[in-house]
Amino acid sequence: MAIPYKIKRSRRARAMRLAVYPDGEVVVTAPHFFDLGVIRHFFAKHIKWVSRKVEETKGKSVIRIPRADIPLLKRQALVLAQERAVHFAAFYGVNFGRIAVRAQKTRWGSCSHKGDLSFNYRLAALPQHIADYIVVHEICHILELNHSKQFWAQVSRAVPEHKAIRKEIRELAMIFY
Repeated sequence: MAIPYKIKRSRRARAMRLAVYPDGEVVVTAPHFFDLGVIRHFFAKHIKWVSRKVEETKGKSVIRIPRADIPLLKRQALVLAQERAVHFAAFYGVNFGRIAVRAQKTRWGSCSHKGDLSFNYRLAALPQHIADYIVVHEICHILELNHSKQFWAQVSRAVPEHKAIRKEIRELAMIFY
């Protein structure tokens, strides 16, 4: 099976690079002076890796977000986080400190030992049930600063289907264009 790919020429690149994006798009970035034959040979040499990575992207849910929307997402995420944190803090009978929205690469949220909550701005682009789970997860860290059985029991009080939602999150990809 032939895998389609894009060639991106770069004046700054000093070596070739292969990328398989969450939507399955394959891009070879190459220095502008590399011959097309060299690029094709490079791609052919790595076809097994590319095939495996493309296969891993199948079944993922992809959310596409224009880069120009990032400032708006940050504002929306702060409002969403504040509203839902107030709601779920009341449900659990806890208080939290400050709420911050950040551009974290690998985290959806965090809770400090002081009860300050931090959320990823991408929270605003998620379906409501996933965003709620993330807020509940962080609120529950006010009660349990770990992932013990007691912690998960607390999460289950508000989000009994948390295991399915966690799986959904793992199958989720966001692409900024």
